[in-house]
Amino acid sequence: MSWSPGFDPEARPEPGSRTIALADGRVVVTTAAETEGEPLHVGALDGAPVFAARLAREAPADAPTLRTLLAEGPDGLAQAAGRAAQLLDWEATHRFCGSCGAASERSSTELVRVCPRCGATTYPRISPAVIMAVRRGDEILLARRAGMRTSFWSVLAGFVEPGETLEQAVAREVEEETGIAVEDVRYAGSQPWPFPSQLMIGFRAAYAGGELRIDQTELADAGWFGPDALPPIPGRFTIANRLIVGG
Repeated sequence: MSWSPGFDPEARPEPGSRTIALADGRVVVTTAAETEGEPLHVGALDGAPVFAARLAREAPADAPTLRTLLAEGPDGLAQAAGRAAQLLDWEATHRFCGSCGAASERSSTELVRVCPRCGATTYPRISPAVIMAVRRGDEILLARRAGMRTSFWSVLAGFVEPGETLEQAVAREVEEETGIAVEDVRYAGSQPWPFPSQLMIGFRAAYAGGELRIDQTELADAGWFGPDALPPIPGRFTIANRLIVGG
């Protein structure tokens, strides 16, 4: 199933058009007849247009969550659902102008919400976050997040702050959360993360010194692990898994 993200402001669902509908955190692939509001064009699956909308009824109990779909669903459909979720969240959280408070509207020409009163424009928001595999010889630094119900361990991650480079964000997050200094920070890939609107930007870095001293408000635990003694880690659909297993 091939996926091509895109936006055509003039596209409208036809009978049988595929619409990705979300309700109660679950994803349902349906037609526009079962949705509420005007569907939003988000791209094409196998050359056919795909739309996003809110489901007008309760989602079936066996409908997958977005996370399950990303982990187990066909790649094309999972990517389409991720984009749909991000754009629907953007519209839901930007229904009013941040400058004057008037109700915003969809633009008729591009993917943007426009204030009819003051003309302010709001494009879809993406929050950049760095995620990094720090290695010391054959060992990798892994941690468990504080307050998380899951038992898996993962590489460190954090949001980029205003005025800093991605590499500076990597060094700051590692030092703040574990007391470790890093060097040789190198880009390793990226992944859209629609929970709700992050872009995970992956890096590899080398241990440069320091002893583990975890920030207990952020982490429950952290440690160095060899390749033959890894604890439970995130699923293969995540960039975290690729950073850990890919070396």
